[in-house]
Amino acid sequence: MFKFLSILSLLILFLISCNSKEEKDNYNRVFYRAVNGNDTAILDININNKRFYGRYEISYYKVGKDSGDVRGDIKGDTLRGDFHFISNGGSWKRIPLALLKEENKLFLGEGVIATYFNLPCFMPGTPIQYDKSGFVFEKEEK
Repeated sequence: MFKFLSILSLLILFLISCNSKEEKDNYNRVFYRAVNGNDTAILDININNKRFYGRYEISYYKVGKDSGDVRGDIKGDTLRGDFHFISNGGSWKRIPLALLKEENKLFLGEGVIATYFNLPCFMPGTPIQYDKSGFVFEKEEK
C-alpha cells in the first residue's frame, strides 16, 4: 500500500510540474562543487528567482556515493527543498535540503529532521545551522 501511495504521489507531483505555467526556458544552469575532507559533492542545478531543480551527488571516499535529484523553492538568499536519492546503490531515500547563498557560494544547512505526512522536513521552529556547514559549494564553469 505504501509503495502505491508513494508512486501515486510522485505521479501527481510530476503531472503538476508538467502543467506548470512557469516556463523552463527562464532557468539558468549552474554547476557547484564542494569538498569536505576526502568527500566531494557536486550540485548541477537549474535555477531562477523562485525555484530550482537538478542533480546532486555526494561521493564518500572509499565508501560509495549518494546520487539523485534536488528540487525546491527560493526565498531571499535561501534555497529549500529536498534531495531524493539512492544511497550507496541501495534503496531510495528523501531528505530535506537547505542551502544559504552568499556571493558565489552555497552553504549546506544542518537541522533537526522531522516527518510530516510521511515526508521528511526540517523541524519547524528549530533553526537551520549554516555556520558549521559540512559542504560549502563554490560555483564552477563546467
